[in-house]
Amino acid sequence: MDAAEDCDVLVIGGGPAGSTISALLAREGRRVVLLEKDHHPRFHIGESLLPGNVALFDKLGVRAEVERIGMPKFGIEFVPPDLDYCSYVDFSEGWDPSKDFAWQVRRSELDELLFRNAARAGALAIEGARVREVDFDEGGATVQALRDDGTRRSWRARFVVDASGRDTLLATKFKSKQRNPKHNSTALFGHFRNARRLEGRREGNISICWFEHGWFWFIPLADGTTSVGAVCWAYYLKARDKPLKDYFFDTIAMCPELNDRLKDATLVDDKVHATGNFAYSSTHATGERYLMVGDAFTFIDPMFSSGVFLAMQSAFDGAELVQTALDRPSALPAARKAIEKRMRTGPRDYSWFIYRVTNPTIRDMFMHPQNIFNAKRGLMSLLAADIHHGPAYRQSLRMFKLVYYFVSVLNWRRTYAGWKRHRFNIRDMGMLRGETIQKVD
Repeated sequence: MDAAEDCDVLVIGGGPAGSTISALLAREGRRVVLLEKDHHPRFHIGESLLPGNVALFDKLGVRAEVERIGMPKFGIEFVPPDLDYCSYVDFSEGWDPSKDFAWQVRRSELDELLFRNAARAGALAIEGARVREVDFDEGGATVQALRDDGTRRSWRARFVVDASGRDTLLATKFKSKQRNPKHNSTALFGHFRNARRLEGRREGNISICWFEHGWFWFIPLADGTTSVGAVCWAYYLKARDKPLKDYFFDTIAMCPELNDRLKDATLVDDKVHATGNFAYSSTHATGERYLMVGDAFTFIDPMFSSGVFLAMQSAFDGAELVQTALDRPSALPAARKAIEKRMRTGPRDYSWFIYRVTNPTIRDMFMHPQNIFNAKRGLMSLLAADIHHGPAYRQSLRMFKLVYYFVSVLNWRRTYAGWKRHRFNIRDMGMLRGETIQKVD
């Protein structure tokens, strides 16, 4: 092992969160080391962005690059299992009409783009370096990484940022990671050529299709392929009694509209993937010499495509915290308290809907969105990731929930049946079988 090298900040993980915070800190003249265990481009799921991402790309100076690889996305289509029509909503219907679009992207391309941008900003960006140990002391931390050529390197850092994604390196080290008992899902997914898409302006919109055991995503990409995935309760994948590909196509057949859109499509590389989308969070995100951002801190169901936005936003907020820790340590306690609260805002807002998304009441409200008490405007701001809009947004979100509870009480038998079904669905099914299970966003 070489002698330890010095740096101001060592960032673990070269995904959207790690690359973003590395670029921001390097711009400020910090000596930043960014370590990524794989080599870009590498496969990753989580291809749908939100309008809230656009301003962040602007601040990073990469918007034009993202636009070149992206498919424009102006809203969402909801496809019910028991109706002969679909519902369409546009992001422009939120509190900020300027947050009216985003993109669908291949994550392999987006992640590499952000990683290279961090290197251009001045970060020492190293691929093929898996962090094995992080040891903290009063002066900072010693970080040891194993290169894929078998060599080891070591750094002395004043501050460590964990952006290791679902590896949750520091949360695992501190035993602070907690599974979310309110959500327990799995996913099957693949990419298709020649899928039938929506027409005109809506071609790039994401489609959310409900079915008996969960919901599907349908994400059109700029290269002509379409990402299709089924997020389902754990018991459903546990019951698999045939090869993964066959089980996936049987699942698609449960959603007639989706099945029709894919009737002439072919599966890219004949590959189907599976993963456990088990929600979790850490008891805390910060320490005196460390910060967890993105999925390294918390992971929620991907239904509302919030993953990349929450990761990048936590990186922007985290960059300010790191600067405070390095330059004004006396102000760090207050800064930590503020960011701990802010980093929970988005996951909390999205999770309320995620826990109830298969409930008939929520489904009806999505299929017939009404702007009573600005409830629809609040919902669309949430779906556009305009979650820090201010008091008007907060009030409209509260009114949406109030309407939900009122309708639920009026239909209490249906509500009770939905609650019982949800309790049954989230029961712990233990480990899922199959060698194809992998960690994805």
